[in-house]
Amino acid sequence: MPGKLTTTLLSTLLMLLSNVSAQPETSITLLHFSDYHSHALPFYAEGDSGVAGVARAIAYLKPYASDPNSLIFSGGDMINRGSPAWSDKYQYIEWTWFNGIINAMAFGNHDADYGFQAFDQIKQQIDYPILGSNILDNQGIPLFQYNGKTYEVYTIDDIKVGVFAVAGDDFQELLKPATSPTENARFAHRIETARMIVAQLKDVELVNAIVVIGHATYQDDLALAQAVPGIDLIFGSHSHRKQNLTHIPKTDTWIISPSQYLTYISKVKLSFVEGALSEMSGELIRMDGNLVEDAQISSQVAIMQLGLESDPSYSHLYQQIGFAGTELAITGQFEGESKLGNLVSDIVRHAAGAHAALLTSSSFRQPIPPGRILEENLMTALPYKNNIHIIEMTGGQVKKLLDFSVSQIGSDHFSQVSGIRFEIEKNQAINIQILDSPEDKQASYSALNPQQTYRIATSNYQALYASGYKDIFSQLSSIETDIDVWTIFRDYLNVHSPINIQLDGRIIQNTDLEQSEVIKPSPALVNRVPLYLISLVAILLAGGLLI
Repeated sequence: MPGKLTTTLLSTLLMLLSNVSAQPETSITLLHFSDYHSHALPFYAEGDSGVAGVARAIAYLKPYASDPNSLIFSGGDMINRGSPAWSDKYQYIEWTWFNGIINAMAFGNHDADYGFQAFDQIKQQIDYPILGSNILDNQGIPLFQYNGKTYEVYTIDDIKVGVFAVAGDDFQELLKPATSPTENARFAHRIETARMIVAQLKDVELVNAIVVIGHATYQDDLALAQAVPGIDLIFGSHSHRKQNLTHIPKTDTWIISPSQYLTYISKVKLSFVEGALSEMSGELIRMDGNLVEDAQISSQVAIMQLGLESDPSYSHLYQQIGFAGTELAITGQFEGESKLGNLVSDIVRHAAGAHAALLTSSSFRQPIPPGRILEENLMTALPYKNNIHIIEMTGGQVKKLLDFSVSQIGSDHFSQVSGIRFEIEKNQAINIQILDSPEDKQASYSALNPQQTYRIATSNYQALYASGYKDIFSQLSSIETDIDVWTIFRDYLNVHSPINIQLDGRIIQNTDLEQSEVIKPSPALVNRVPLYLISLVAILLAGGLLI
């Protein structure tokens, strides 16, 4: 009898598995880029010249724009007032180049940098919706609505994909009246808004998958996934983070992030069987020099760049201000020291007369390539002019500050440092040494004394606005100086070129980075459809029925 039962069960299981594999499958390709910040020209990145550029990205995306089974999204921050110069001269001009290509765009904190009136004008010229479900007008009404909805639903072969965006928790502080998408813009609670949108998409729209396209920090995205069940995929933005498709623990949500400036484009394939999301796979596509450019866009960019460089308002940016003997790289800055981070934090510490200096890695956006350093190189490497703050801290408070920085490892909230040496182990800063004296030209270090008071320098952004850091610094008295980080770095380049920088071991990683990261990358989502069959087999094996 058991043998006959076993044969019957095996036949049944094989038939069920055969039926599963025979079910029709629908595949949808999603593409996403973010934080373009008006980087129209190819540039130097990751040790290579001629990377990215809007003409190359458009050439790559056009075939997918013509594919009925593909969707293309922007995570926002398409412009950036002040740097690069292209942004100030041409402002929103590229937005119309993406007509017919982008399906939707998230509103980023820089997208109204030129005022809400200019922003409103460009909205009338683009054919893709701008999303931001928690961005409200001065009456508390959602600003971005299309047919009464703050999200989009795309139907492909009877599969519905719901897409929305929610502004990050820092928008309230980052956006001033002059850079808001409307006069007196307000921001609803991000997680509460997302819960309502997800419920609407699931219960009313009956979507098969839910995707978030931006615009928030990596930390905010993790918090969103863990607080709001039902989101299948988050496209990372705002943190300029490069991250392959990764599962977020304790959720059913995955995240992928394409770095910045069109250096990468995220590409994710969703597969559905009988309407159920069965598999997800993804990769980052590097926009390197081997990929072709759109000829028409490339020609237009070249002509416009000549106009920019010959414009008296901007021509000074293309004059040499220094020389780099080696690349001033940002490589490694999210989990340890970097050459550019070391150099600038050293300059800040010296200028402030401080024992130590900390600057978030978000301060450093691009490497400075070896060779002639133009003012424009400096502007793109350090696009934001932040003044130095000086804070008196005990050694115990410095330890707390470093531990918080270590907790941010893998993100742009991790700090570059000067005047401090430490090791990272089990998500903490250990064996901390600090300069004996700000004036010590011999640079002698001693173990951090928890009771001693030290003079610490940082940027006004980190002291007043950066989440986590501002909470630590708000409990202490600080002095805001009129010393501008950007200006003193420029002066240094003028005086000390050629610049040759090497790493010096001021931050040492003792543990495998993946052990201290919140989440780990995985190649693909396990097929969901036959899980009940796997469970059934396990039960039968446990009962000895399939022996």
